[in-house]
Amino acid sequence: MRYRYIKKADGSLVRSAQIWTAEEHNIAKSDVDPLAVYICNKLSNEGYETYIVGGAVRDLLLKKVPKDFDIASAATPSRIKKIFNNSRIIGKRFRLVHVFFGDKIFEIATFRSMQNGASDNTFGKIEEDVMRRDFTMNALFYDPQKEFVVDFVGGFEDIKNQRIKPLIPVSTIFTEDPVRMLRAVKYAVISGFSLPFALRQKIKKSASELKRISPSRLTEEMGKILKSPHAAAIIEQFEEHGLYLYLQPKASKLIRSSSNFRRRYFEAFAQINADGEEYADAINGGLRAMIRDYIEDSVDWKKANEESYKSAFIMARKFILPINPPRIELSRAMRDIFASHGLKIHRWRCLDRNRRGD
Repeated sequence: MRYRYIKKADGSLVRSAQIWTAEEHNIAKSDVDPLAVYICNKLSNEGYETYIVGGAVRDLLLKKVPKDFDIASAATPSRIKKIFNNSRIIGKRFRLVHVFFGDKIFEIATFRSMQNGASDNTFGKIEEDVMRRDFTMNALFYDPQKEFVVDFVGGFEDIKNQRIKPLIPVSTIFTEDPVRMLRAVKYAVISGFSLPFALRQKIKKSASELKRISPSRLTEEMGKILKSPHAAAIIEQFEEHGLYLYLQPKASKLIRSSSNFRRRYFEAFAQINADGEEYADAINGGLRAMIRDYIEDSVDWKKANEESYKSAFIMARKFILPINPPRIELSRAMRDIFASHGLKIHRWRCLDRNRRGD
């Protein structure tokens, strides 16, 4: 193991991070997306310290295949844009850069400052950026050029010892951003680690804070979960921790009032995960699972027709609030449910537009 040092105002050096070598962390470079490696190398060769960060590093250490390879760099968005012609700057409060390679998108964030607290969005140094992350397991930096893992907060040892440790005080971590509750539970499921007792209790006490989060952000988080091979277990744990009541209030109430509905509901999500390639479109499969049993119980299938479909679509739309997926996606899921009863429904254009009253 090596160490990273920073120079203090008096000129003395102080140890700031541990550096784990390839022999120590055992990340196989072949498991890293070569395009992510290319981006990091190109920025590094331009003189900008650049790393693969967050969940990708966590997953590589856990020998899982990362879904995304996010990148953090000392380069500013405008500089990144000049280096990569195939990119665009996004965001208002804090600008990010998306680099495009066909259908693949890589997100690059400039290191953020802690000068005015974690809520401020100004550029800074890597030592500040790391302290803005949520849990130590997501605060590791991987340099694919040198094959080093840089660890400022003990995250490597925490993963090794199966610990989920917040970087932000438990007293404020969820009031600052209630979505962290969803992520904490999700990380516990996908890693197989257990949540510390204090964190579990804080989640249960703070669950209602999710009411402050916009439907669009909740929809985004739910979309990520539906794409996960662990969707069934994550959603079941959301319910156990009192979070699902604020993601899917109507479903949660049915789960709590009917053991039969609960069993069928979670079986629907488990089936999506089990079917694998059959449900390559995870969002469509997830939406089917979210509405299937409610629609099955609500429609008179002996008399079902196209008019029944339109009424059922509006019911489904209300049922999954505050989650607000694109109408075309919900329509596809609904048509699949009706098709399972031998009813082929053509796409209703009116249901893919904005409608008042739904």
